[in-house]
Amino acid sequence: MAQVEIKSADEIVLMREAGRIVCEILDELEEAVAPGVTTWELDALAEKLIYAKGAKPAFKGYLGFPSCLCASINYEVVHGIPSKKRKLAEGDLMKLDFGVVYRGFFGDSARTVPVGKVSREARGLVEVTRESLQKAIAASVPGNRIGDISHAVQSHVEARGYSVVRNFTGHGIGRKLHEKPEVPNFGEPGSGMKLRPGMTIAIEPMVNLGTAEVALLEDDWTAVTLDHKLSAHFEHTVLITDHGPEVLTRRA
Repeated sequence: MAQVEIKSADEIVLMREAGRIVCEILDELEEAVAPGVTTWELDALAEKLIYAKGAKPAFKGYLGFPSCLCASINYEVVHGIPSKKRKLAEGDLMKLDFGVVYRGFFGDSARTVPVGKVSREARGLVEVTRESLQKAIAASVPGNRIGDISHAVQSHVEARGYSVVRNFTGHGIGRKLHEKPEVPNFGEPGSGMKLRPGMTIAIEPMVNLGTAEVALLEDDWTAVTLDHKLSAHFEHTVLITDHGPEVLTRRA
């Protein structure tokens, strides 16, 4: 079985700082989301804020990704590349997926932001996706297993008629953006690696209104729903502790 890094007390302090920076910048990006704003402008704001806070981009240059922010709209599931040509419109669902590295440690988080007034079905999708993340976090306690987290997402989402994307998973996080273990959004309770205090994981349900199937656009990054129906995405970096899960990328 792959070795999973257990973080020391000093390392956890740095991960808390990385998580705090991610949350603060996402708050500002969310405030900036509005009809007429381009995804390029959001990315430029993200980069400015990263350096102002003494951090570095986690995504820019990672495996060749060109931007600091993954900006995915509507039926784009994840890894959308910001562009001066992509203007937000009333009724869009804007997915902001964002990370930083601070003094050698990573933080990673995502949220889905409605642009102005969105449809009833869009609101329902966003709410269920957000709820599924909260249920997954609640399952992130010592003695539980990765499968308990995975099942918490899948069971909540599918019971409400939505589908869980299977092509992408959550992941361990720390000195690297992606560490072991993988954290799928589907699975059997009681399966997989046992959770231990000091583990840090990024849990990120991606939930679709229609089919779970996705396709990759010609840019080799942007994943879209195969049926072009809406998708939503939420993510938090979570520390496993003896006292329960600590969300490192949430407002204090």
